[in-house]
Parts: sequence; C-alpha cells; structure tokens
Amino acid sequence: MFRVLPPFGSDQRGVAEVVNGIMNGKTNNTGTIVLNTGNATTTELYDERISVDTKIVLIPFSDVAEADASPFGEFSNNNGQTAASTGTSAVVEWDSTDKSSGVYLSNTTRVNVRNAGTYSVQYSLQLSNLDNDGQYADIWIKKSNVIVDNTGKRYFLPARKSATEPSHVVATYETLITLAAGDYLEVAGAVSDVDVTLEFFAADGAVPRPAIPAASIVVKLVSPLAYSNIYVSSQTKGSAVISHYANDTASKTYAYILIG
Repeated sequence: MFRVLPPFGSDQRGVAEVVNGIMNGKTNNTGTIVLNTGNATTTELYDERISVDTKIVLIPFSDVAEADASPFGEFSNNNGQTAASTGTSAVVEWDSTDKSSGVYLSNTTRVNVRNAGTYSVQYSLQLSNLDNDGQYADIWIKKSNVIVDNTGKRYFLPARKSATEPSHVVATYETLITLAAGDYLEVAGAVSDVDVTLEFFAADGAVPRPAIPAASIVVKLVSPLAYSNIYVSSQTKGSAVISHYANDTASKTYAYILIG
C-alpha cells in the first residue's frame, strides 16, 4: 500500500511525496478478482472502497484472462443417420464434441448456449442417395423447438451410380441467429426417400485422409465480443456484481481500478 496523508495534513515534504506518487500512478484504488468457475456467469467483488457511484475498470490480469474467447462449439455425427420415413421431419443427431467453450450438447440433438447474443451457425451434412432416381432433402434450423424463418434449404441428389455406390452431395449453410442464455439449436430435415441418408466415412490410411463426418455444426458467438462482455451489472456500498461469459477456467484473473 502506498503512503497516504494523515487526516490533518503533513509537512511539505510529505505532501510532495504523496502527490508525486499519485502523478506516477502509485495509488491505492486497485485490486484483483478471480472469476468464479463451474460455468458461473457472475462473480461478486468485495471492496470497502466501492460506493454506488464508483466507476470500476476491469483489465485482464492473467494468461487465461488475456486469452479469453467468445463462446463457441463444434460438434459432429460420426455414425451416420437414416430417416425413419418420408413425409415427416427428423433432427440431426450429434455424438461427438470436437471443441467447446460456453456451447454444449444437452442431449443427442440439442446444441445449447450459456450466454445470450448473436451466433454464427454453420452446418455441413454429408448426404447420400442410394435410390435409382434423383431425390431431395429439405433442411432447416430450429431454435428451442421453433422453426427459424428463412433457414429452409432444399438439396437435390442425383440417382445412385450403382446398386452399391450412392450419389453424394454436401449440404452447407451459415446464418446468424440471436439466442438467449439457455436456448438450444437443432438441425431438422425431411427426405423424399429413405434411401437419402447421412453417411459417415472412416479415415483411410492408404490415401491418407481423415474421417468424413456424416454431419457437423459450428456455433460461435459474434456479438457481443469478449472484451465487452465483462462488466459491472450492479453495485452497492462495499461490493459489486461482475457479469461475464460462462466460465469453467480456473485462475481467470482481472485487475480492477476504482474511480470515485
């Protein structure tokens, strides 16, 4: 703690020392806070110097805080999937979490977000048609079991090449969707024939090439950005609530400066 003046002042040398220290940035209005874990979205800051009017400036103060990123998730289907029938819709199933921070699978079809915001949503489906005629697949996106307008797409697949060699089309689409904390996304579809499937290809060491997922999806927050999403959401005398992205990383430390 830097020197302060006594309540009734000091001599010129003492005053000069304190003032020069202030001019050189040596003040006692700073501290550090470590964000709560367990996917917490708030952390309480206790400091007796805080008042209802205090301005609190937050700055990354550890490597993991500096590297903090917006929520994201990448998931895939590595088993393939067949529609039960035509004329009805089904949802794409996910069996693998490839990358994830703040976005997660709550079951085999739902991609959940922990933080509100606008997300980029991009899917890729490895469609296969083993029918002797050309067929199609209609694909769309649902948000918390409600169809998202204008996300519907139709993908046409040519007739099979032979009885054992289907035709293939990769269906891809990207859009922006605004989500509330706790919302979930699903990719839904319907096919004109049950011979239209999602096909998985295992890795081929002879080529070599990696495995080809039957389906994959990437969901990432694009607004607000990470640097603007840690802020003081409420405060009272002696404490403040710091809101932030859902955090599951230990030692995410921020320095703070109190003004006023």
